[in-house]
Amino acid sequence: MKTFDYRTATAVDDALERLAGDENAMLLGGGTNLVDLMKLGVAAPSALIDVTRLPLHDIDVADDGALRIGSGVSNSDLAVHPVVRQRYPVLSRAVLSGASGQLRNMATTGGNLFQRTRCVYFMDASKPCNKREPDSGCPARNGEHRNLAILGASEACVATHPSDMAVALSALDARIVVRGVDGERKLEMDEFYRLPGDDPTRDNTVARDEIVTAIEIPKAADGTVSTYRKVRDRQSYAFAVASIGAVLDVEDGIVRGVSIALGGVAHRPWRARTAEHALLGTAPDEASFRAAITEELHAAEPLRDNAFKVPLVTNLVTRTLVELAELGTHEELGDRS
Repeated sequence: MKTFDYRTATAVDDALERLAGDENAMLLGGGTNLVDLMKLGVAAPSALIDVTRLPLHDIDVADDGALRIGSGVSNSDLAVHPVVRQRYPVLSRAVLSGASGQLRNMATTGGNLFQRTRCVYFMDASKPCNKREPDSGCPARNGEHRNLAILGASEACVATHPSDMAVALSALDARIVVRGVDGERKLEMDEFYRLPGDDPTRDNTVARDEIVTAIEIPKAADGTVSTYRKVRDRQSYAFAVASIGAVLDVEDGIVRGVSIALGGVAHRPWRARTAEHALLGTAPDEASFRAAITEELHAAEPLRDNAFKVPLVTNLVTRTLVELAELGTHEELGDRS
């Protein structure tokens, strides 16, 4: 690990000023991913700016029912918050499936958004990787890619985004609040994250001298049900082979609203908008769900060893939506068991 300076920010403006003064400085929250990357030689900041003392640790419910989550809130606190558990179970379950209890205690909500891919070539500084070193190549395409992307990838990169929480936030139509020297802006999840294209070095659209201060989630509509399901190679502490964050609203036997976000399949949480559009106004049954996700996955471009993800995701989405539809029916009847 290379030597670095350590600085503590006492206010958001202080952190912004320190970022502006050093183009190689990085923000430090829980450090559960960044410190590992520094040990591996993948990240080598000249300075770490500790933002854990900034006043960004609150979870607030607005007058309109929307939820605002400070970027300094720990993953553990987020997962067990009563409003999150009651109104947004997809988010609570996603966070709880994301890591060990010890890591959730350290990790921050803002930091979770900035996790880097766990592609083995990115994590090994001795290997070529376009995400680390532009134009050095993507050996994953012909090498170890079993757990990499089948959607939205490019010739330059087939990495997947590792965050479970981000998948749930995508399904909930969350917005990321970003602050810079020129003021504040709010980004939809698909605006916040980017696909690799010809420049996979950038995972998101946040400028180097900006800070994420909060996450905003609109009020959950009455009658909606949601959940998160994750397929992984082992039950304890493993990244998703594939996952789904889903929100479903069924009224009078018809799908009135649906959000489907997929994890483990793309460079960012993949919002399955083709499937969502196909489902609106249809009956909430297995045939409709399977047909919709099959249509979505027509865009998939699997590699040699990850084509199994296509039927896996098809079955995962279909079964999850079937169970949500059954749950919604039971809740309408007053059976919440």
